[in-house]
Amino acid sequence: MDILEKFYNMDVISAKQFKRSDVEDLIELSLKIEKNKEKFTNALHGKVMAALFFEPSTRTRLSFESAMLRLGGSVTGFSEAGTSSVKKGETLADTIRTVANYADVIVIRHSKEGAAKLAQQFSDIPIINAGNGSQEHPTQGLLDVLAIHDLKGTVDNLNVGLIGDLKYGRTVHSVAHLFSNFKSNLYFISPEQLKMQYRVKDSLTLKNTNFVETSNFREILPKLDVIYMTRIQKERFADLEEYAKVKDMFILTEDDLKIIKEDAIILHPLPRVNEIDPVIDSDPRAKYFEQTYYGMMMRKAILASVLLKDPLESLK
Repeated sequence: MDILEKFYNMDVISAKQFKRSDVEDLIELSLKIEKNKEKFTNALHGKVMAALFFEPSTRTRLSFESAMLRLGGSVTGFSEAGTSSVKKGETLADTIRTVANYADVIVIRHSKEGAAKLAQQFSDIPIINAGNGSQEHPTQGLLDVLAIHDLKGTVDNLNVGLIGDLKYGRTVHSVAHLFSNFKSNLYFISPEQLKMQYRVKDSLTLKNTNFVETSNFREILPKLDVIYMTRIQKERFADLEEYAKVKDMFILTEDDLKIIKEDAIILHPLPRVNEIDPVIDSDPRAKYFEQTYYGMMMRKAILASVLLKDPLESLK
């Protein structure tokens, strides 16, 4: 069996399902497809991806759709729940059972934790989790690891700072789980109210992952090889007064550029609000817009792997 055949017809629900070798295989495939783009333009001809976005999205939805289209496939679906039969009271289970008749893979984003897992139970085609509640965002985590690997040349022996909303930020949960496969140090930098969830920390502890928790943003900055900023997510707060207390606690400013490493990289899953001063955009260490391109690269690899027994057949 080809090493990549293990992904065929697979659901992508959680970053925890990926071992180190899995992540490395997907990185390698991403880079091969990117290097040989013209040979993969019809790789998914005849395949249909259903994009079911019950929550707003720009980068995730468009990068999945672009990835599918650039591989020769087709896209259907909706970009908000209000345009679907959910507005009429249809259950998620019934939506999934219906859409599974029309497509070859379903990409789903939902506000409820566990939504992707529930969809998996009612689908006979692969389900890809594009973000569920404050739980996980596995394909974002995979694209972030790809970006770090390509920009830094390795995913090992790095000091990686995950900064901001670590309680509700599903992207950082997936990044942390994926980094537990590598030999790097994680720094969880957040307000006390938004510390990394215990379920994530417990999982990392079981895998002997090195991590440190702190609220001291600028003390840690000079140590970091990867500065991964996140926004404080207003929509996750029931009490707006609590949001107001923390929304401006961690802002990367022009002055901070003087104390961070010359070869550090600054990432952000976007959208940003005010946590990165726009003046930083022109600094060569700012890689968050390049990061969005890695999203399409990784999602090409994921779609090809899930939908094809031999995703490298186009190179033969």
